Amino acid sequence: MKLWLHVFLVLLGLTWGTASAQDARSVVQAAATAMGATNLKTIQISGVGSTSAIGQSYAVTGEFPRFEVPTYTKVIDYDAGTSREEYTRRQGNYPPQGGGFTPLQGEPRTLALLSGTYAWNMDGTTVVPQPGKFLAGMPVSELRQLEIALTPHGFLKAALASNDLKGITQSYNGSVTDGTTGDGRKATVVSITVLGKYRVVGTINDRHEVELVTTWIPTPFYGDTIYDLRYVEYKDFGGIRFPGLVHVHVGDPIFNQAHNYLDLHVTDVRANVAVPPMTVPDAVRAATVPPVRVATRKLAEGVWLLGGGSHNSVAVEFKNFVTVIEAPLDEERSLAVIDTVQTLAPNKEIRYVVNTHHHFDHSGGLRTYVSQGTIVVGTPANLELYRTVMFYPMPRTLQPDRMATFSPMNTHNRSPFLMEPVNQQYVISDGVRTLELHPVARNSHAVGMLMAYLPTEKILVNADLYSPPAPNAPAGPPSPTMTNLLENIRRLKLDVVEHVPIHGEPGTHEDFLKRMVGGTQ
Repeated sequence: MKLWLHVFLVLLGLTWGTASAQDARSVVQAAATAMGATNLKTIQISGVGSTSAIGQSYAVTGEFPRFEVPTYTKVIDYDAGTSREEYTRRQGNYPPQGGGFTPLQGEPRTLALLSGTYAWNMDGTTVVPQPGKFLAGMPVSELRQLEIALTPHGFLKAALASNDLKGITQSYNGSVTDGTTGDGRKATVVSITVLGKYRVVGTINDRHEVELVTTWIPTPFYGDTIYDLRYVEYKDFGGIRFPGLVHVHVGDPIFNQAHNYLDLHVTDVRANVAVPPMTVPDAVRAATVPPVRVATRKLAEGVWLLGGGSHNSVAVEFKNFVTVIEAPLDEERSLAVIDTVQTLAPNKEIRYVVNTHHHFDHSGGLRTYVSQGTIVVGTPANLELYRTVMFYPMPRTLQPDRMATFSPMNTHNRSPFLMEPVNQQYVISDGVRTLELHPVARNSHAVGMLMAYLPTEKILVNADLYSPPAPNAPAGPPSPTMTNLLENIRRLKLDVVEHVPIHGEPGTHEDFLKRMVGGTQ
């Protein structure tokens, strides 16, 4: 999407009123008639394309890792409020760099379902409830409900049913190369509120087509995060007008406009297909999000693993302060970790928080530390990303956090965003204990990856490179990231006894070597 259009949409709230609600409603009604939405009850959309792992880019300014989508089908029952999305993915010809299970093994199938306010997936015949949050922000069930209103016909239906419909007619000048309105043509931009909290803005062009639908969703990384769907190359599918190309963008256009999430080339659309009633499994109805729990494990004197969830942190106590390695997920997790650290090391400030890499799940809790004056330690490119995007004062109306509420300038008399760049080896020490931070050379997971090493304790902390298998679990062959980790251990001549991962439980270096070919690499 063009940056000027994003800016226009952000500023749009200042210019409502140039067209009456009745005028906007007539435009929506005309589009509903032209596109076949008026009598549309259900729809089935099929296609092929590509998708990506949001927030898992190899480089901070690069694309999210992409995967081919050889099969895709989505069925929506607008009246019942149900959806069934099924697709397969494969690595295909896309570079195997970045996170999100890159490189992808085989062709995993995703089956995502929604019925009313309940969301779940199916893994074969196993029901997998989805009571959690998308990108540690909004509930998965809310996202799936919102996505129904983000489809072209779903938006028109939601707009016609809305009590807060607003609109503005605008001329779009200049050359536009993405197929959307340009060259002085007119379009009407319509705003509604969905689920009582999400502002959804749709652009209806002078061909009575919904060509763009934009909303904002909460994520710890971006704050109010742009989520827009571009609809171009409209075709007639048995009396239903539907785009031949659907492009979905998630991200921050100020720093990087290339964060594409889905490209779907639509091959077939069927209207008013028979949709069997969807029964919500008992396990889904009963599913809840467990409270955040921090399980503490002492690794050495003054060194603790802070686990209890999908991601770990590590606390290292020094004479007058504490360093925390990794601030994953979101503020809720960070607050729980901070409370635990204050119990383990009373009356000592958390002076440093070490960030291993920029992936959203490993950096989403950094703002909480910054709000209390903690210094963020990371590689220069990652720190610049945080300074310009994550710590930038963009709106956080959907999910306010401490940093949006309390200025870090008033904490410990420090200026905001204190950061320490790591270019080569970086040492944190009090004269007795030493913590070394080392960039991981030539890894395929993320540019600017750090690992942490305690030379006295001979403990190595890594993220996403190696997680020891659970007891009695099959180990499997060594991964490319494991090979890369071993190369870096030998390059730096580190004497490692214990591996502490950000995912999973610690393990010995001896077991790590056994995982490698012959245990002698």
